[in-house]
Amino acid sequence: MNLERLMAITILLLNRKRVQAQDLADRLEVSLRTIYRDLDRLNMAGIPIVSYTGGEGGFEIMESFRLDRQMLSMDELAAITTALRGFQSSKACHGGKLDVLLEKVGALVSKAEGKGLSKTESVMIDLNPWRKSHAEKLKYEALSRAIEESKVIVFTYTNMQGNETERRIEPMGLVLKGYTWYLCGFCLQRNDFRNFRLSRIRGISALQDKFERRAISLSELNEQLGPKREDNMIDLILKFNGDARVQAEDHFDESEIERQSDGSFIVRVHYPDNDWLIGFLLSFRTGVCVVEPKRVASAVKKAAIEISEIYRGC
Repeated sequence: MNLERLMAITILLLNRKRVQAQDLADRLEVSLRTIYRDLDRLNMAGIPIVSYTGGEGGFEIMESFRLDRQMLSMDELAAITTALRGFQSSKACHGGKLDVLLEKVGALVSKAEGKGLSKTESVMIDLNPWRKSHAEKLKYEALSRAIEESKVIVFTYTNMQGNETERRIEPMGLVLKGYTWYLCGFCLQRNDFRNFRLSRIRGISALQDKFERRAISLSELNEQLGPKREDNMIDLILKFNGDARVQAEDHFDESEIERQSDGSFIVRVHYPDNDWLIGFLLSFRTGVCVVEPKRVASAVKKAAIEISEIYRGC
């Protein structure tokens, strides 16, 4: 990923006086063009990188900006390493590049400081789902290449209603939200930015057409395409009984739960008022009752009856 590579370049420059662009390209397995673009991005982000020409030329971070290892505590280094190893565990991650980065982060701690980064053993982040998919890893890698090479891609996409369409996209970046990967891109059919869930993308083809990246960062695009929580929200009062009380504790904050004298839970939440809500409530099966609003209770009841009809005579 771009962030992973930018961090790797930063650590390499912090640990070495001067590095040639070709060395960076070889180490990170990317083109010189990509390295020059990344160095420009780091400069724009406020990290002053200077270049030198000649036989001893290369790139380095200005001496006044260099990070002394004492500026990072062991706890901070442990947190960085734990987060990186968590991403390294992801089914979509290119492990080799992260190995380089982890090695360089570890080099910031001398053996004389004790137990090195053993604090990272106290916390583990695993981004892999219980069911791993090699096909999804290949899909991620194909999209990553298209993003890196600024190539237009074509694929078949299935929306929430089950409708399939062919999309022609300028891929901007990949985003991990919760446990789900999304492709952010500019849809040439819709003439607008869109998010695409990777699990619903099939038949990816990278075209020879190249595009000029649009002037918007991935973080801005992610925010722009995210759900507008202020719209179509609803206040819910839910009553949980039996084993579903454990599920309630998994899903809701303690401040949203009122424990009743009969052992049940009353939960008050502010949630999106859409089709997702009905499916979410049905996931608790008979363990939840919608107290308010009544129209949501009726919608859940209707959906439950329709499900029951499917199994009539089975």
